[in-house]
Amino acid sequence: MKLIGCDVGGTFTDLVLVETEAGTTVIHKVPTTPHDPSEGVLAGMTGLCALAGVAPGEVDHVLHGTTTATNAVLEHDGAVAGLITNSGFRDILHIGRHQRPQHYSIRQEVPWQDRPLVKRRFRKTVGGRIAPPGVELEPLDEAAVAQAARELRDAGVAAIAICFLFSYLDPRHELRARAIVEAECPGLFVTHSAGVSPQFREFERFTTTAMNAFIGPKVGDYVARLEARLAENGFSADLHVMGSNGGAATARMVAELPVATLLSGPAAGIIGGAWAAALSGRRDLITFDVGGTSADIGIVRDGAFAEATARDTAIAGFPVLVPMIDIHTIGAGGGSIAHVDAGGAFRVGPRSAGAVPGPAAYGRGGTRPTVTDANVALGRLDPENFLGGAMSLDIAAARDVVSGLAGDLGLGLEDTADGILRVVNANMANLVRSRTVQKGLDPRSFSLVAFGGGGPLQAVDVAAMLGIPEVIVPPAPGITSAMGLAATDMKYDLVRSVFATSAEPDPARLEGLLSEMQGELTDRLEADGFDEDAMTFERAGDLRYVGQGYELRCAFPASLDADGLAAVFDDFTEQHRREYGRINPGAAIEIVNVRVRGVGAMPVLERPAPPPGGSLAEALVRTAHVAFRVAGAVTRLPTPVYRREALPLDTEIPGPALIVQKDTTSMLRPGDSLVADQGGNLLIRVAQEG
Repeated sequence: MKLIGCDVGGTFTDLVLVETEAGTTVIHKVPTTPHDPSEGVLAGMTGLCALAGVAPGEVDHVLHGTTTATNAVLEHDGAVAGLITNSGFRDILHIGRHQRPQHYSIRQEVPWQDRPLVKRRFRKTVGGRIAPPGVELEPLDEAAVAQAARELRDAGVAAIAICFLFSYLDPRHELRARAIVEAECPGLFVTHSAGVSPQFREFERFTTTAMNAFIGPKVGDYVARLEARLAENGFSADLHVMGSNGGAATARMVAELPVATLLSGPAAGIIGGAWAAALSGRRDLITFDVGGTSADIGIVRDGAFAEATARDTAIAGFPVLVPMIDIHTIGAGGGSIAHVDAGGAFRVGPRSAGAVPGPAAYGRGGTRPTVTDANVALGRLDPENFLGGAMSLDIAAARDVVSGLAGDLGLGLEDTADGILRVVNANMANLVRSRTVQKGLDPRSFSLVAFGGGGPLQAVDVAAMLGIPEVIVPPAPGITSAMGLAATDMKYDLVRSVFATSAEPDPARLEGLLSEMQGELTDRLEADGFDEDAMTFERAGDLRYVGQGYELRCAFPASLDADGLAAVFDDFTEQHRREYGRINPGAAIEIVNVRVRGVGAMPVLERPAPPPGGSLAEALVRTAHVAFRVAGAVTRLPTPVYRREALPLDTEIPGPALIVQKDTTSMLRPGDSLVADQGGNLLIRVAQEG
């Protein structure tokens, strides 16, 4: 079976073609086309097939990681959206919870107020009310719904969100309103909250649905355009898109629920990083994905990645109630621009040179110093072996832009370039601390899996700052996210709010609801072509002490009875002790949500054959003079440059050294060492600071 994984980044589009039976892979990398990412995807896929000698029609599956939804939110470049809600609740999207992102700042931005997903003039209210536990207090005013739909259509909205109170208990008003709106406004994107996130917390549920409307037309157009272009160029395989939950979904599902793809690319990266590290027997990991515009980190413990909780799921400051891997991002990548801010502080990022014009070293007109330019100025990127020699670097342009910043700072060129890297590495290390040390985890007990185009170049410095002893560089780090796409399964999630307490346990009711949800997921997977033998289901619930504001996720057994429910409550108690350091013996425990995940097993990505290896003499490209910070001073040292594919296996190689390959460069400082192992990874022992 032949799979293509394609991940669109801010600067490059990364692709991999895997033949599962033969265990062979072919990688490819092309510039991203920001004006229309589907152009770069198509160019990359056709080029990849040509490299592999595979006809487009021979490809069985296409799995795609996209930033279309994410960029629309980050750039606030979505559709003009409308909202229909209950009378008296027009301003839920504006009021929120009276919680400010920064409690004591008087000049902060409140995203849902400063850049609303739905402007107030496009929010309409209608009569009708459902109340707990699903009782109709007032019938839906269908005429008002039709009138609101016409007014929004005539005002030029491209999408309409329907959000009613307590629809997670009974969606009948939302379903009827959706039918009316679709009849009045054919061609518009219409979504409703019970179909997006049937959970309690109306502000978060309304905001998630509004975001689905805000990004829906753009994502739907992109997916449709990409499908059409692939078909026109001979690709007959179905298109699957990575979701934020770490699983792939059909293009049809993504078009209906685009909000589920907000972390599409980063989610694939964590899966790819975990898959690669497992080849070397490593299961406790910090994944470190550095691209052109951002750095993403995720935590993997005992081979399993964490899922974000309701209090942590936010994109660009907007709360989002959809299942997603716990991923955290900062604007720190190869294209991040170094500058002096209005207060005179030296900063790197979050602004990025992106794909166009990109860093000055790319020769596309970039005029601002970036992290890539700093690496070039210090000799850490080989100008003749960048992208396997497919792209040359303009050393003079990189030195010129760094020299300009050096003049502003009153420093030398090399000290300025070193300062750029120290600042960006410190920003990345602080991000890792926020997800480890601040959560009670010791980063020194993890391995750092470095990938993306920039990860292996920055990883040893970041690891040394954190005391992490080992860096793992996957076989193809620049396309690890694309490898993650090829290593994932189809996944669908359902969630329902239930409100059941340990004081009045009712396992039969919960089991009935869980079985109903599992049946719905079975139907979805069967529609995707999976038989029962290829399906697995995972059950879980969100629990808290009665009166608490947030929950902890606990696994449920495959069949829930009284004993199984008691075990779930015991699990919650232990999780609460670990998370908060205390428990509340005798207090009632409440199940607020139940969850079921359906997984359709895709073809297994086999362990790749180990590289043939060679000798250091065969691997040596040349000796460069690379700048490192030694004893507090930036010093140029003779540094061997090796071809990765020719490195001898299971042989310790001392630093300093640069390891070049088509999709990235890995760096060892003086004192570091590496071993190329049988799993295809580079295992770097990191010399610790001090």
